Amino acid sequence: MIRSLLIANRGEIACRVIRTARAKGIRTVAVYSDADAKALHVRQADEAVHIGPSPAAESYLRGDKIIAAAKATGVEAIHPGYGFLSENAEFAESVIAAGLKWIGPRPDSIRAMGLKDAAKKLMIEAGVPVTPGYMGEDQSPDRLLAEAEAIGWPVLIKAVAGGGGKGMRKVDAAPQFLEMLESCRREAKASFGNDEVLLEKWITSPRHIEVQVFGDTHGNVVHLFERDCSLQRRHQKVIEEAPAPGMDEATREAICAAAVRAAKAVDYVGAGTIEFIADASQGLSADRIFFMEMNTRLQVEHPVTEEITGVDLVEWQLRVASGEPLPKRQDELAINGWAMEARLYAEDPATGFLPSTGRLEHLRLPEATRIETGVEQGDAISPYYDPMIAKLVALAADREGARRALAAACGSTQCSPVKTNAWFLRRLLNQEAFAIGRVTTSFIADYEAELTRPAVSDEARLAAVSWRLEEFVGAAWNGDQAIAPQGLFGFRLNADRAPARLTLSMDGTASEVVASPDSTGDHWQWAISIDGRSEFELSQSLPTTFGPSAEDEPDGSILLFEDGVAHHATFGPARKLGGTSAADGAILAPMPGKVIAVDIAEGEMVAKGQRLLVLEAMKMEHALTAPFDGTVAELKAQAGAQVQVEALLARVEKAAS
Repeated sequence: MIRSLLIANRGEIACRVIRTARAKGIRTVAVYSDADAKALHVRQADEAVHIGPSPAAESYLRGDKIIAAAKATGVEAIHPGYGFLSENAEFAESVIAAGLKWIGPRPDSIRAMGLKDAAKKLMIEAGVPVTPGYMGEDQSPDRLLAEAEAIGWPVLIKAVAGGGGKGMRKVDAAPQFLEMLESCRREAKASFGNDEVLLEKWITSPRHIEVQVFGDTHGNVVHLFERDCSLQRRHQKVIEEAPAPGMDEATREAICAAAVRAAKAVDYVGAGTIEFIADASQGLSADRIFFMEMNTRLQVEHPVTEEITGVDLVEWQLRVASGEPLPKRQDELAINGWAMEARLYAEDPATGFLPSTGRLEHLRLPEATRIETGVEQGDAISPYYDPMIAKLVALAADREGARRALAAACGSTQCSPVKTNAWFLRRLLNQEAFAIGRVTTSFIADYEAELTRPAVSDEARLAAVSWRLEEFVGAAWNGDQAIAPQGLFGFRLNADRAPARLTLSMDGTASEVVASPDSTGDHWQWAISIDGRSEFELSQSLPTTFGPSAEDEPDGSILLFEDGVAHHATFGPARKLGGTSAADGAILAPMPGKVIAVDIAEGEMVAKGQRLLVLEAMKMEHALTAPFDGTVAELKAQAGAQVQVEALLARVEKAAS
């Protein structure tokens, strides 16, 4: 067995590899960029080496620096994780040439599966079913259009060197084809340095099903059954599960056998995934499942396979790289239970999934599920890398049990002030069509409007009111003093008082709260009216928290967590409601970031839709525009300044009508 290794990666996968290595007594070396100097994977490794500035191109994608770090620390092997250099054949060759063990497939296997057209030709030769299409050398627009006509509309244009959803366009009819082709080629050239494309028949009810395969240096190849990864957003996986819903034994046997043939066709060694697209319009059937591509590395979603098979795939990687045979034969592998995985991201589904960066001041992940993470409370989400916080994995005897457990885990996740998609994941898992297994790759797009609509529940408002009810009521009864958790301001339980009127501000929305007290002996009860609705009651005998969990913040506000949502609540004197919003002319930061441009000056006249400022975060630019014609009454932002979410940047006053 390998005695020492360097992990050429960061975050969650680096921590995952370290965990198995430590259990096997293997010394680990981490590498890190400037942004990751205090990262969890750096803290967990036995040793860590700095490899460059924060941008990945200057650190985690610098194979020469990584190999130099490996040589300097005297390790035997390099584990690439996934992403970055994990599927770079040239890097793999450099590792081997340096006298180090490469924990991955042979470079020739990576190359063979690196180009989609070449891989499909190999699969055809191996008897693996592929999607009908065109992979010819003639790349002229006229020839491609003619082939698309022959395939039949709609068709999918795909970059031969593509990945991650880039260089892909669906075309519904001939008049759109040439424009879409040009757009696809332009993106492919920019992303991969190769603008060649192939054509495939568009599958109308597609499901993404993949098979985990594993090979060793002794000629053995096995599969570890299938995963369903159909729940995607913009071709990025969101929820994965194993096994696949609706998969019968005959279809499973056929698809898994095809995956093994695919792996053997490229003399595969190590962990790999054969990805298929299934036409699920009439249910799953072997004659409607087609090869898409092979990922020549460990997949992000590998934990669901580990959960249903009871194996440690990282340990298998280490054993195979050490020259050992596979730990189990095919007949020793079986499916036991059902597993689901959700990817918890630092992003805000309510604002188009804008990334959310910053320090994880409050982070509590559920304890009842398997957690794969590269961060802890107090760590920061950097704008330089993928914003995944954690993977939440649930295992149960059946699909419904796994679904319920994972939904509960997402709902109990607490994170602030960084926003997450936990509440979106919970809604997704509880969506009726998903619950019965009716999924396709367009599922999230089909239901996105209902899944991403933000809302503050009555339970959350009541939780805020009940958290410090007596203090707020006492303050309101004492002349609308600064309402904060500073005691009852002379409030006496046996006093006869009129209803207290307060304003509750939660997540930028203001509500009128009226608390009407009633006393019988030592027992108090309040009738609570929220925005004119009076069907709520709170009793002095209730627990401190009502429904959602709550706690006090240093600034006097209340932080509440409900179903994966973090709510921030404050109370103030009764006032005109309406909150601070774009409708009032307030220009708020939609995410933490850096102001990179200020196009206005205080007192300047602006027109509706005119760009006022530009905010940058996670390598994305977000233009903030005027909500109506008017005058810049207030300007708080300065170019170069870092701002937090919902910070007031400017205020526009409406022009006189």
